[in-house]
Amino acid sequence: MRKRDQWLAAPLGAGLAAALLTGCGSEDGDAAGSGGHVVMGMSDEVLATDPASGYDPGSWLLFNNVFQSLLSFPKGSTTPQPEAAEKCSFKDNASRVYSCTLQNDLKFSNGHGLTSEDVKFSFERTKRINDANGPALMLSSIGSIDTPDKRTVVFHLKSSDATFPQKIASGAGSIVDHREYPADKLRTDHKAVGSGVYKLDSFTKDEADFSVNDGYQGPARPKNSGLNLKFFHGGQARLKSAVQKGDVDLAYRGLAMRDLADLQAQSLGGGKSLNVVDGTGAEVQHLVFNMKDPVAGKLGVRKAMAYLIDRSTLVRDVYKRTAEPLYSVVPAGITGHNTAFYDKYGDRPQPEKAKQALRDEGISGKVKLTLWGTPIRYGPGTVPGLRQIAQQLNASGLFDVDVKSADVAAYEKGVAGGKYGVYVKGWVPDYPDPDNFVAPFFGAGNVLANHYTSPRLSAQLIPATAEQPSREATVGDFQRIQDIVADEVPMLPLWQGKQYAVAQDDISGLQWTLDSSTVFRFWEIGKSSDS
Repeated sequence: MRKRDQWLAAPLGAGLAAALLTGCGSEDGDAAGSGGHVVMGMSDEVLATDPASGYDPGSWLLFNNVFQSLLSFPKGSTTPQPEAAEKCSFKDNASRVYSCTLQNDLKFSNGHGLTSEDVKFSFERTKRINDANGPALMLSSIGSIDTPDKRTVVFHLKSSDATFPQKIASGAGSIVDHREYPADKLRTDHKAVGSGVYKLDSFTKDEADFSVNDGYQGPARPKNSGLNLKFFHGGQARLKSAVQKGDVDLAYRGLAMRDLADLQAQSLGGGKSLNVVDGTGAEVQHLVFNMKDPVAGKLGVRKAMAYLIDRSTLVRDVYKRTAEPLYSVVPAGITGHNTAFYDKYGDRPQPEKAKQALRDEGISGKVKLTLWGTPIRYGPGTVPGLRQIAQQLNASGLFDVDVKSADVAAYEKGVAGGKYGVYVKGWVPDYPDPDNFVAPFFGAGNVLANHYTSPRLSAQLIPATAEQPSREATVGDFQRIQDIVADEVPMLPLWQGKQYAVAQDDISGLQWTLDSSTVFRFWEIGKSSDS
């Protein structure tokens, strides 16, 4: 579901504006692992315990807590910091040679030493297995790996890739023990041996149990003594009931929009003391235009739609404020974000400007269009959201728009076959860098299948950002990219989702694990000892 040719569901839920949970204790918490044992419920599945396979949010949640990567994303930041590594840096100006020095005396949870041999093995193993449901695609820029000594790893990249640090800080960079994992096939016993903050003690269909790894070496300081993760297999109502009854300490991923609203109202009304906690998310949704379509392929049509769509009403009435209006392809909280669509088209319908855009295109009658969606993959708000957009367009008197949907298989076939003029797509990043919101859509191998090409983007600006190790230095180019997209409108950004969790009153620290890095950090969650 993180995979670049796949797209994630709609926001995790809805509710009234939620206050951040402060809970008990200070930000730094108690000594490592001294807090209570936390029980967490989740309606998502964990599809893999082997990092060469998993490429979905549930699996990466496990990887980020059980395995170390060379780098990791600290709370509240999208800039990687050393994790298993003591230091890492590019060794050339072209961002093609990347070297890391490991910390001294790293160990896996089974007591085996972790050396550069394990790092090389882990990356080469993922690429060799190349599992269809795995993250090998993210490591495709690696040409070769040298290990001159036990603590040094040198990556030689096939092409410039300044986002390589972000990629290896993700679940794709998980380091496994070369003595425990086969080199050419996946591990199938549902066990995991890593060097991360937690150990996976058991994994079954219905739950996974984690304990603190006493041998962990890294920047994290666990504020609990372990975590039990219960799987509700898509059962949103059961997950809501479990957190209401106190059967779980917190619920994350998968609560229905109406359930979050109910829980928030109950808490505000003096009911059971539950906290609805929200945080920044990097999930986005767009309308995509087929540039070869006889109607949607006309720039004037696309501009007219940009002038008419009211995102604020969409997120208020359909998504119940679980999302924020999005006015560019790079979301807020990500380096280089701007508001190109807001600046050019405004934030409220402008029928006269829309009418003029159609006239400039030589269109005088109503524009007939169909908006296509699929009801499951992008969440329950997708089709109602399209109906809201159709209503807005039709209210202008300039459009005659209807909405159609198809199951996922038929929908993806229709998109790939160019059968739809306008369709919806969503995206959750592999890593929190503007490149991951730009290169997949406008670079080589456009995953939108909308036949949009821009040599200035694909041959100039995107490659220039890939060569720049300082991501702050790429801001100008990324803003130019966003401005070009707003001018040419191959896609229309709609919303940026929030992350939500619902927790009992004795749970603290969730504000430090719901951020735009999309890393859910078990170790930041505390439970007061008197509960």
